[in-house]
Order: sequence, then structure tokens, then C-alpha cells
Amino acid sequence: MTQGHVLLVDDEPALISVLQPVLKAAGYKVKIAGDGHSAISGVIAHDPDLVLLDLGLPDMDGKEVIRVIRKSSQVPIIVVSARHQEAEKIAALDEGADDYVNKPFEIGELMARMRVAVRRYAAQPANAAVFRGGPLKIDFARREVELMGEPVKLSPKEYMLLHALARNAGQVVTHKRLLAAGWNNSTADLQYLRVYMGLLRQKLEENPSEPELIITEPGVGYRLIVSDIG
Repeated sequence: MTQGHVLLVDDEPALISVLQPVLKAAGYKVKIAGDGHSAISGVIAHDPDLVLLDLGLPDMDGKEVIRVIRKSSQVPIIVVSARHQEAEKIAALDEGADDYVNKPFEIGELMARMRVAVRRYAAQPANAAVFRGGPLKIDFARREVELMGEPVKLSPKEYMLLHALARNAGQVVTHKRLLAAGWNNSTADLQYLRVYMGLLRQKLEENPSEPELIITEPGVGYRLIVSDIG
């Protein structure tokens, strides 16, 4: 069964020779782009369901590729790169990447991230009225939150932060984007965000000291982990 069309953007023949057959065996149709300009034209020509993007391309930086793609497409983009610096991750995510996987990577982890990205994109359009994921339900029109069927009372800032996480469920949301969502100021004090995330965990997590719903991505941001997004 076909899982979808993946555009693999990388100039490493060794990685392509390993990853392409794995993706095909999993049911994905795969197109290859070896540079940034080919990636941009490939998104336009093939309308893929997912883009796997290396940042170190021969003709342009991968972050610029993301910036250009985001002008016309919301296709899920997972950065797959050897650049491990937090600043690179944050910059790519702030440009509009959905997730980031470090090279070298485990195939199982990459495939799982791909499934989450494609499922979220297909099932959770940006204007969806209601979010459902695992034990969590959010009615965006009513600004109402339920956990295991029970109402949860959130402050306005708590709600805006959860709203941003839910709109990107399964994907990492950077500190900058969360600060913009909660305080309309992406350069606000990061300590404010940490405090409010702690408050959210107190209300949503069974054990706030060992969170399973709102996960910290150290140095980068937070991720809402839910199953059966819809």
C-alpha cells in the first residue's frame, strides 16, 4: 500500500542509496533532489506529502529552502542533518520545518517522525474547529479543554500555549514561537515560558515531574505527544 510521496533532498549518495530503498519498501514513492533549487522545483512539480531535507546543500542553505517553500506550501518538512547545534535546529524550525532528526539516525525513529508529520498534516488542517489527541480534546471555537472527558480550566496564557502546541501536535515548537503565541513577543523572558509550561503540566500531566504529554526538547522548545491525532 502506498504511504505517500516523499521528496528526499540530499547530496550524499551513500545516504540516498541506503534510505531510498528503505522508504520504498515501507510503501513510499520517492523523488530525489540533490540541491536546493531542485528541491524547490520538486515541491512545485510533484506536490509531495513530505519533504526530508538536508541543510548542507551545494547551492544554498537548507534554511533558505524552507523559507522559499513556505511561501507557497505547507507540506511537512523534516530536517535530516548532521548540523547538531541547537541554533541550527531552532533556526530551521523557526523558518517553518516541522521536525528535526540528527544524522546519524535510527531508521525507526525517522519513520515514526514521518508518520506523525503526514498524519497531522492530513488530519489536522489549520482551521480545524476541534483537536482530539489521546486523552486531550480542545474546542478552539469555545476555547474549552477536556482531559479524559473532564473539563480543564486554563488561564488565557496557558490556553494560548496549549493551542500552539496542539496546532503542531507531535512536532517540536520552538521557544520563539511559543513566546510569540503566549506573549506576542518572541524575545520575551524565557523564564516566563518555563513557569507557564510547569503550570500546564500541573493541570494536564498525571505526574508533572515526569511529563508524558508535554515533552521538553532541551534548548529548542516543547513537543505535545499525543496518539490518534484527529
